[in-house]
Amino acid sequence: MIKDRGMMKWQGMMLTEHVTMLKEYNQEIKRTPKPQLDEWDYDAIQHTLDAALKSKADTKVKLWRDGEFIYRRGTIESVDIQKRILELDDPFSLIQLKLDEIVDVTIMD
Repeated sequence: MIKDRGMMKWQGMMLTEHVTMLKEYNQEIKRTPKPQLDEWDYDAIQHTLDAALKSKADTKVKLWRDGEFIYRRGTIESVDIQKRILELDDPFSLIQLKLDEIVDVTIMD
């Protein structure tokens, strides 16, 4: 049976700069590009937001931030077109979300 030291024998060959570059490269690979929404997608999001705001229904909002998707759930309290902010009331607090980050809206009820 061959007893090998595994990765220990290669650790001396890796510089700290190389390790940090490899970590940054792995983070860059995991990032997803922002989906390109067209006029139909924005129209569907607007109609869903209007329906959720009028009915005060439980809503799931899908956001795109820094290369990853984030999901928030709660009831929509208000939409401010001038500031481009949506206020979502989740069970713990009132969250302000940017309208430009919203990718999808789903009514959960």
